[in-house]
Amino acid sequence: MPTLALIRHGQSQWNLENRFTGWWDADLTEKGEAEAKRAGELLKAAGFEPRQAFSSVQTRAIRTLWLSLTAMGRVWLPVEKHWRLNERHYGGLTGLDKKQTAEKHGDEQVHIWRRSYDVPPPPMEAGSEFDLSKDPRYDGVDVPATESLKLTLERVLPFWESDIAPVLKSGTDVVIAAHGNSLRALVKHLFNVPDETITGVEIPTGNPLLIELDASLKPTGARYLDEARATELPTLP
Repeated sequence: MPTLALIRHGQSQWNLENRFTGWWDADLTEKGEAEAKRAGELLKAAGFEPRQAFSSVQTRAIRTLWLSLTAMGRVWLPVEKHWRLNERHYGGLTGLDKKQTAEKHGDEQVHIWRRSYDVPPPPMEAGSEFDLSKDPRYDGVDVPATESLKLTLERVLPFWESDIAPVLKSGTDVVIAAHGNSLRALVKHLFNVPDETITGVEIPTGNPLLIELDASLKPTGARYLDEARATELPTLP
């Protein structure tokens, strides 16, 4: 039966600066690079030997994957990158300091924007300095102006069904390096987590989540490899 490893990218520069990042292409910090390398070391120590890798098209996820694969001695793996694995788009909040945003709009409103399942932040204005609609990696893509977690799940699932699931169903082990919300969306789908509780699921940076799957891709077991940094996992379906 296949095994799936999910890695949330290591700390980014905007994580460090406490800014809403979303689709903006913030790079890893030195700490983030160390977290990515450690993720690979943990996977290697666990005996995990994937034959296919996936990531978003954002630098912090791509570099997390490559640093992890380097630590595993598996840089030769085929890698598929896709925008559908990108982080949730934070719309008009992109680039803003989270603390200052809470002071301006109130903790309750910011909590709704950050943690509700289906309420997106205010949309990003066209022509914003953070508008990526002209970025060449998104040629032909209708770049969203904002996203809720629900919308993130809706754009992640088609790629899961078309590209990732068939590889797993062939019995091939897979590693995915992506983002807090795109991975949260996959966890919601795999574990059938209710709408009202999925936003409480927190995936630590650089701590691989190893999920054992049956032939129909239902989880039969799951664990974080760094137990000291593990968070509570959803109940197996």
